[in-house]
Amino acid sequence: MRAADQWAQIEETLDAEWAEARLVFTPEGPASEAAAVLAPMQPVRVGGELRFHVTRVEGGAERVRNTLRTLDRNRIWGTLALLDVTAAAPVATSTLAPQAPAPRLTDAWDDALSELPPDWSDLLCELELDSSDHVSRAALLGAPLNPSRVQDAIALRFRASGKQGYGVSPQMARRCFERMDAESITGRITILHGLSDTENAVTQGPVWRLAGRSV
Repeated sequence: MRAADQWAQIEETLDAEWAEARLVFTPEGPASEAAAVLAPMQPVRVGGELRFHVTRVEGGAERVRNTLRTLDRNRIWGTLALLDVTAAAPVATSTLAPQAPAPRLTDAWDDALSELPPDWSDLLCELELDSSDHVSRAALLGAPLNPSRVQDAIALRFRASGKQGYGVSPQMARRCFERMDAESITGRITILHGLSDTENAVTQGPVWRLAGRSV
């Protein structure tokens, strides 16, 4: 069955109030060909599978339908399945207290830095975003961070340097977060690893090993 038809069947099973669906496409041929076509959906490759999100608002369902039709036109066959679905949050009534505004990323960054020792030199940080819709825009606005996408998570990882070597300066990082705040991009900032008073010896900075990979 064509991928677009498979999506139509899945869409019929979704509740009328669905907000976000997580899908997996398992191609019959090379995953790289399908990944190239699905690039607008920002798929994450897990083995031979390609996983991606679709939102109901802002034409998300139509966007994924058009992308899957491109798969069909290119005769890239495979199986589309629903991994999970998130329902829309209930609309608050007038009897409920107004929802507090989401914390600003600049405030989160300032708070994270305030807990560090004054001689910190190198950080490995992660920006976990509240929506997959924000990933591309956050990566663009945060280009000076040189961010990398975290697999199986709605997050970007980056390095910061307090003195020299590889990593964005804390001032430039804050400027990037100001741009994201201006476009109502929300999330959480976590400092995964930190070092103090390092000296680079014929290197651009320290290397951390995460899951057997150097970062």
